[in-house]
Amino acid sequence: MSETPLIERIFQNAQFVQALGIELTAWGKGWCETRVKVVPSHRQQHGFIHAGVLMTLADHTCGGAAATTIPDGKDVITVENKISFLRPATGNELICLADVLRTGKNLVFTEAELSVQSDEGKVMVAKASSTLAVIPLKARVAADG
Repeated sequence: MSETPLIERIFQNAQFVQALGIELTAWGKGWCETRVKVVPSHRQQHGFIHAGVLMTLADHTCGGAAATTIPDGKDVITVENKISFLRPATGNELICLADVLRTGKNLVFTEAELSVQSDEGKVMVAKASSTLAVIPLKARVAADG
């Protein structure tokens, strides 16, 4: 029996990501796709999907993509994120697709597109980029009481 792939563990063990309802939907070497079904608590004061939900979705999806390109015994952690909001995000589901641009010995560079499904089809609402550090794979840090 083989060990669960790092990308799947990254999503299973992230409590905040789980609380938001972010799901890993597909992945392969150098890419990752996720989605989140939008609930009322994801919306900001104007009724649009909150920027924090979009950023978290992009961040974790980029991390997932990066995790597919690093050697065994390694992990990744975000060191920089940037997101551009192209239009207000509305709808009932957000989809994020992240791709690795380059994997180096110490850093992985990724970018992501965030979209919603609308009457016109899939509409991009944000574009993100992320830089992740390659770190040793360690046991999880215990949560404080």
